[in-house]
Amino acid sequence: MEKQNMLIMQVQEESLLLEFLYQTLNSYPKKKVKSFLTHGNILVNDVITTKYNAKLKPGMTVKLVFGKVVLDKKKKALPILYEDNEFVVINKPAGLLTVATEKEKVTTAYHMVKEHVKAANLKNNIYVVHRLDQDTSGILLFTKNEKLKELLQENWNDAVIKRQYFAIVEGNVKKKQGTIRNYLTENKNKLVYITKNKKEGKLAITHYQVMKVKNGYTLLNVLLDTGRKNQIRVHMKEIGTPIIGDKKYGAKTNPIKRLGLHAKELSFIHPITKKKYRFEAPLPVEFKKIMR
Repeated sequence: MEKQNMLIMQVQEESLLLEFLYQTLNSYPKKKVKSFLTHGNILVNDVITTKYNAKLKPGMTVKLVFGKVVLDKKKKALPILYEDNEFVVINKPAGLLTVATEKEKVTTAYHMVKEHVKAANLKNNIYVVHRLDQDTSGILLFTKNEKLKELLQENWNDAVIKRQYFAIVEGNVKKKQGTIRNYLTENKNKLVYITKNKKEGKLAITHYQVMKVKNGYTLLNVLLDTGRKNQIRVHMKEIGTPIIGDKKYGAKTNPIKRLGLHAKELSFIHPITKKKYRFEAPLPVEFKKIMR
């Protein structure tokens, strides 16, 4: 973290984050303490934490950063939406890889979440259930045990109740709502494309609905029946309205300096307990601005 005004607090005993903050920052009104959490001014072991009931253990460091939080370029914030003994769910920023590549090993969502859980206990580990494209933001789920990861992956299409995305595309979509159904495959250059050969490709089904049209762009609500690589991006190109910022699949404009695709909601049934989970990531600020 770059130098900035902050208060550094050491955890001496186990407690929940909000309780710890109330006790340590007792000179502030409780409402103000909560606002520090809400606005990302609280860091636990140098990771921005907004979860009130985050568990603290002796040896951890909690920082209150005054003003806007400024992180080192090499160490991005980790926006955790939910965490328990089985799952960690984050709102992945656009531009962050899900897992490592040949060129990048450290600045990934996987590495950052792994660091986070090991800060609590070195024996902790995480497992990748699904992935998001590097330039897509939104809901990304990890499990804390391998068995649960395998059960979810084996029954992913049955376990998932809802996969919702928001996409901003170029131009006006002709149909106010529709379904795109075809088969996708990938070439040697890692470009995904539509094929008529059912044996060669994988079935991809995308449902969409127009939410708003503004300034020559359209905001779409997108629901997936399948989760193929680059599926939404290829399907939006197929109907003649590529996603903004998606030069790879035909976009000519990039008004928000990122891909206009955001994983808004993930709902699924726990494969063992049958409990229903629903996670939601708010619409990015840049999406709101362009459609205002």
